[in-house]
This record gives sequence, C-alpha cells and structure tokens, in this order.
Amino acid sequence: MRALILAAGLGTRLRPLTNSIPKCLVPIKGQPLLDIWLNRLSQVNIGPFLINTSYLSSQVDAFIDASPYRSTVQLVNETVLLGTAGTLIANLSFFQNEDGMLIHGDNYCLADLTAFKKAHFDRPSDCLMTMMTFRTDTPSTCGIVELDERGVVIGFHEKVANPPGNLANGAVYILSAELIDDLRTNLYTAKDFSTEVLNYYKGRIYTYETSEVFIDVGTPNTYALANK
Repeated sequence: MRALILAAGLGTRLRPLTNSIPKCLVPIKGQPLLDIWLNRLSQVNIGPFLINTSYLSSQVDAFIDASPYRSTVQLVNETVLLGTAGTLIANLSFFQNEDGMLIHGDNYCLADLTAFKKAHFDRPSDCLMTMMTFRTDTPSTCGIVELDERGVVIGFHEKVANPPGNLANGAVYILSAELIDDLRTNLYTAKDFSTEVLNYYKGRIYTYETSEVFIDVGTPNTYALANK
C-alpha cells in the first residue's frame, strides 16, 4: 500500500523552533518526526512514499537523500502550496489505481498500523475511506467526529467551543481505489481535504480508534508532551 505524506506546512504555531527547521523534521526524543513515520510504515509493508515539500525543502531533500528510505521516497516540491486536497488530487496517479494512505505528517502517532489496515479492509461496503481517530483531552482544539452505531462518520465539528464528545479526527486516512477514482470526477478542484473532501463523503467514512499515543505536535505544549 502506497502512502502520501503531507509535509509542506510552515509550522507557524511551533515557532521559534520551526524558524530554522521544517516541522516534519522536528526531533521527537532525538528522532526526526518524518523518520518515525517512514520507519513505522515500512515495518508493516507500507510504501513506497510520496512526500510533498515546500518550506525549507532543501533540508527534507538532504534528510531523505541520507536516509535508508531514499529508494522508496519520491519528493514533490510545491513552490505554491496546493492545499491538503490539492496535493492529493495533483498526485492521484501515484496510487496506481489501488487503495492508499494519506497522512498529515505533523502527528506523533504510535497507532497499530496493521490493525488500522485490517479495519479498512473490513469496513462497511458503502464506505470509501477509513479515518484514524483518537480521544483528546482538548476537544475544542480538534476536529471532533460523530459516529453512527457502525462507526461511520455522520457529523464533523471543527474546533468549536463545546463539541459533542472528544473523539478526534487524526488526519490519517486509508483511501479506497474507488474514492481515488471518484476524486478525479467530482472533486478535482478541491483544495482543503477536511472542509471539502470529508464533508462530501460524510456518511461513507469508516473509523478506526487508536488507544495508543497520538499527538499533534503543532504547538510548543504538545511538542513538549510528545518528547516526554
């Protein structure tokens, strides 16, 4: 299974750390975040990888070139950011008409990826993707999802004051080949995955909840938490 890792963000909330290092390379216990992703994905036979870059892209280029993953990674530099959906849609051919993963690379995720894949393959037949979810202590800062009795998304609450619950979207997805093909026809102009793509497929998104460590390292506080 191939994986597209989104790694082009500016990391503005993590400044001043990201003034000199791209967010995807910030170290967690001494190991670059992107290295953690590539290592854990490779261990469960996920790959090859497509990684989009932009901010401080030369550092990502150098990291990949010196890494054991260089033969399995394709880098795509965006001089103008395409957006989370825009990058996906611009690179649909990478998946070669098969199911594939879409990953926001700014999360520190120790989820059981084999179990995540199994959940996707066992999903309800009418669902076109599987979303990883996790429980959060700060639901107002996350995208909270509502589920039906089957574990299918029926509602989204993006960073609202009093969301109905604490089950958060982890921004790690497995997309079916059918969905990837459908994007070419119905959502080829989309720019944002959360607001455009997810809302379009509401009611057809299965979920897998991880109980393992899952932290968005986007702020100094959560970055410090990840390093504990």
